[in-house]
Amino acid sequence: MKPWVAVSLSESTAARLSRAAQDGCASKSAIVEAALSHFLAPEAASAKAAASAQLDAITRQLDQLHCDLQIVGEAVAHQARFLLAVTPALSAADEAAACTLGAARFDEFAAQVARRVRLGTSLINETVERVTRSGSERPPIKATGRAPRRDPTAPDRSGRAVAKSPVPMTSEGERNEHGAELASKRTVRTPSQLRFSSPRTEARPPGDRPNWMLVVRVFLPFAAAYYLSYLFRTIGATIAGPLASEFGLKADDLGLLTSVYFLTFAAAQIPIGVWLDRYGPRRVQSLVLLAAAIGAVLFAASSNFMLLLLGRALIGLGASAALTAGLKAVVLWFPAEQAPVLNGLMIMLAAFGAMTATLPSEYMLVSIGWRGLFQLLSISAVGCALTIFLVVPRSSPSAEAKRPTMGLRAIYADPRFWRLAPLSATCIGSAWALQGLWAAQWLSDVERLDRSGVIRTLFLMALASSVGAMGLGIAVQKLRRYGVGPRKLLSLFALVSFVAQLAVVLRVPIPSSLPWMVIAALGTATVLSYAVLAEYFPKELAGRANGALNLFHIGCAFLVQSAIGLVVQQWAPQQGHYPEISYQTAFGANLVVQLAAWIWFNIRLPSSTSGGERRGD
Repeated sequence: MKPWVAVSLSESTAARLSRAAQDGCASKSAIVEAALSHFLAPEAASAKAAASAQLDAITRQLDQLHCDLQIVGEAVAHQARFLLAVTPALSAADEAAACTLGAARFDEFAAQVARRVRLGTSLINETVERVTRSGSERPPIKATGRAPRRDPTAPDRSGRAVAKSPVPMTSEGERNEHGAELASKRTVRTPSQLRFSSPRTEARPPGDRPNWMLVVRVFLPFAAAYYLSYLFRTIGATIAGPLASEFGLKADDLGLLTSVYFLTFAAAQIPIGVWLDRYGPRRVQSLVLLAAAIGAVLFAASSNFMLLLLGRALIGLGASAALTAGLKAVVLWFPAEQAPVLNGLMIMLAAFGAMTATLPSEYMLVSIGWRGLFQLLSISAVGCALTIFLVVPRSSPSAEAKRPTMGLRAIYADPRFWRLAPLSATCIGSAWALQGLWAAQWLSDVERLDRSGVIRTLFLMALASSVGAMGLGIAVQKLRRYGVGPRKLLSLFALVSFVAQLAVVLRVPIPSSLPWMVIAALGTATVLSYAVLAEYFPKELAGRANGALNLFHIGCAFLVQSAIGLVVQQWAPQQGHYPEISYQTAFGANLVVQLAAWIWFNIRLPSSTSGGERRGD
């Protein structure tokens, strides 16, 4: 007889037992007995242990997954904070370029992800393992809302980022524990390289210090070409006296002779800009500079005014690529953050050409005459052309450089260009015209300085140009950190020049060399103008954009230099000198035009204006 045992069941279990007994052929007692026998069998104990072990493994996996998610979350949070703290806000004008850059960077990102998937190596797993290894000796991350120590990428109390530049990444974006770059066959392109492809053959050096080998092979040859261009442009003031005496030239003849340089210079700017973007500055500059050499030979051999005019025109054509080729070379071979300083340094070195056109040229005029001087300049032009062709590294223009996404139509259709061009052209072109000819005539006719006094003042003007170029280049780089961009600097510098020109016209009782030095320094404001252009247009259009603006600079210089001669000519000379009122009238009218351009430049358009007109700077 089986022993009787009383069992207490819950109502739900009792109901399920009743339904099982009704549906089956066994009684409730038989069902309970069978269940207890199965539960108390030795096999059940092992199954229970296996289930418990499996549950423990699942628990560990969930814990590891939770830790991995914490690591991923912290990594994403740190990256977001780094971007928000370090990356500057974009203006509306930069949105198009930013979208292009973002698309290129996303393509690179997708390619790296595809490579990882194809190789079967997970970057996130490597990151998790690395963090796990490095954190095994530290307490786990706690969601307390505060970090155990300060993150070097976090902003300080003033809101400024204090992070150092991130370590360069390899093609898979990997770094070792010490931040060193891992070995890789392919190096990822930097954002500046991804923005727009450009012809270049040598890697750009990281950091703020330029690669000195590139400085010697690229920067200095193009700076020498611009030096010659500056010398050709400003030497007219020094040789005006001997030419007027030998050929019987009047004021309008001198104005035309010196300004025809600007006419051919301006006419070549658009094709020069296109050729620079298509063939690179090395070939274009070395070829075009030969025209300056031919023009100098013809000028030296001239026997009448028409040959002088033709030789001067060829010199202007040959010097037409000097500035834009140098700017293009800086864009192609040097990092963007070094461009303002290098551009300023290039213009500073070129301004030594204006200094050479004063006292040194005066001494050479005495020893070898103006014809021998131009023969020497022709030899120098040939030597510079050969140096650029043989020393500068060869560039291989990419398909993107040959077929840019935008052209001249897009540049000239941009309202920001037309806001900049009038002020830049009238101010810089006027400074070139005055320094190249009419400053010397004013000093001689109005101030009644002798030739040595005139040459000394021209030398001080050239020195001011040299110092101003370098100073403006450094100012653009330094003041940008404080929210003062090149637009504001250009506007302010133009105002200072207006005051200096007004002081000349009114003959304020101060040393005459002081305002003339300020006016000459304005001629180097191209550093500011081209820095503004660099914010408006991508670097694949650097040659076209710079050439388009330089066309206005040179064209305005031609008009100002010629127009001043025509105005001055309306008064009859007195004892070989034109009267003061003639120069005051011409200079005053030119100043009014510059002031109107300054007002136009500083008028703010509505934010909806086509082309994304900037507000402020």
